Amino acid sequence: MSQNKITGRAYVVGDNIDTDQIIPAKHLVYNTHSPEERKLYGKFAMSGVPEEKSGLPKGGIKFIREGEYQSEFDIIVGGKNFGCGSSREHAPLALQVAGVKAVVAQTYARIFYRNSVDGGFVMPLESVDNIYESFSTGDQVEIDLASNQIKNVSTGKSFELRPLGDAADIINAGGLFAYARKIGMISQKAGANV
Repeated sequence: MSQNKITGRAYVVGDNIDTDQIIPAKHLVYNTHSPEERKLYGKFAMSGVPEEKSGLPKGGIKFIREGEYQSEFDIIVGGKNFGCGSSREHAPLALQVAGVKAVVAQTYARIFYRNSVDGGFVMPLESVDNIYESFSTGDQVEIDLASNQIKNVSTGKSFELRPLGDAADIINAGGLFAYARKIGMISQKAGANV
């Protein structure tokens, strides 16, 4: 994912989106190492988000369309405390499998943020202000990692993001073990099955 710009369509949610809303516990039974079962994490990503928090009109487009495994939305824009709840690493994994490149929220639950970075799953970007009400589901979005800006292309408004710092290098490497191998902290074989 080593790039300076991330573009795509937004899926907008509110505050306090918890890990059981991101991937409900009943879907944690699939083997992440089996390609056929792994894609089910994408199919059920964001399936627990209540309609009133989804930013969608009644009967609107769901995050994952019926019969699909990947979303048409590349970027999630949320509010405060995104990823709260249990410490399951399946939450950022499910978003990655669904095709999400980045999540932009004002604040994160610490464990969701760490799982996103350590696994190299998605970019967990923090907005300086709570901006989710300035976006609508389906808006075209452009994130500029070099200038730490997110732009709602549909409205022309831009907002400031906090820099990712060293976390970007870990995500771009594909996770903590891949990063450690890349910089020579551990041998090329150490942690290869992780």
